[in-house]
Amino acid sequence: MKSKELYPAVFSRHAAEYARRLDETISRGEARGRMRALELIAARPGMRILDLACGPGTLTRLLAAQVAPGGEVVGVDLAGGMIELARASAPANARFEIMDMEQLSFADASFDAAACGHGLQFAPDLVRALREARRVLRPGAMLAASVPSAGIKEDVWALIDSVVDRWLPPPPVVADNEATRAAVRERAGLEAAALRAGFRSVRVESIAEEVVWASAKQLVDNFMGWWDFAYRIEGLDAQRRREFAKEALAAVRGAHRGTITTHGRTLVLAANA
Repeated sequence: MKSKELYPAVFSRHAAEYARRLDETISRGEARGRMRALELIAARPGMRILDLACGPGTLTRLLAAQVAPGGEVVGVDLAGGMIELARASAPANARFEIMDMEQLSFADASFDAAACGHGLQFAPDLVRALREARRVLRPGAMLAASVPSAGIKEDVWALIDSVVDRWLPPPPVVADNEATRAAVRERAGLEAAALRAGFRSVRVESIAEEVVWASAKQLVDNFMGWWDFAYRIEGLDAQRRREFAKEALAAVRGAHRGTITTHGRTLVLAANA
C-alpha cells in the first residue's frame, strides 16, 4: 500500500478523535515536542507562516493568534477530513488547503517561517518534502518540525501488544516511506535529510515526553483511536471491538491501578533556509 493512499484516508476517518486527543494533550502540557517547534519559530505579528501536515489545525490556530494582527497562517494537509474539520473552526487569519507537502503550490520565498507537528514521518520522500519547505521560505527563515522518535518500551505497552497480537491483523505495510521512517528515528538521519534539502543551518533537539494517564481506561480509550491501531480495529465488528477493548483494559488494569505514566522522545528539527 502507498503512503498517500493509506494515511490521508485513515486520518480523515478519525479526524475528530485525533483532534480531541491532541487538544487534551496540549491542554495538559504534554505535547512538549510540538510546543518546542512553535517556540523556535518565535511567531510575531505580521508574519506569514506555513503549517505543514496541519491536521485539524490545532497548531495552526495557536500560530494564528501569535501572528495577529496583520499576519496569516496557511495550513496544508492531504487528509480531506482533517482540512474539513480545521476549516470549521478557522480564525479569520488562517486558511486551510488540501495539499501534498512534497508538491506545494506556493511561490518561492513566500513564507516567513514553516512549522510541522508530527507530520514529516508520513512523507514518502523526506528530502523532497523538506526541499519544498525550503523553496517556499524566505532566505534565513526557519522550518521547525517535530517528529516522534523511537518509542521507549514500557510494560504497559507490552501488555497491550500481547492483546493486539491475538485480536488484530498485522499493521499495514507501507514500503514507500520506510526510508523516511528510518531517517526521522535518529537525530543524524533527520539532520542529514535537511542538509540534503538545501537548508544551510540545521540542528536537531531531543525532547523527553511524559504522559500521565488518569486511569487504565483513559489510556486504552485513547489507544483505540491512534491511527495505526484504529486502522486495524476497523476490520472488527462492533461486538469484537468491545471484547477487544475489554480484554486490553483488563490486561492493563491488572498491572496498573490508579494513574499511569508513560515516556517517549521527540526530535525537533530547526533548519534555516
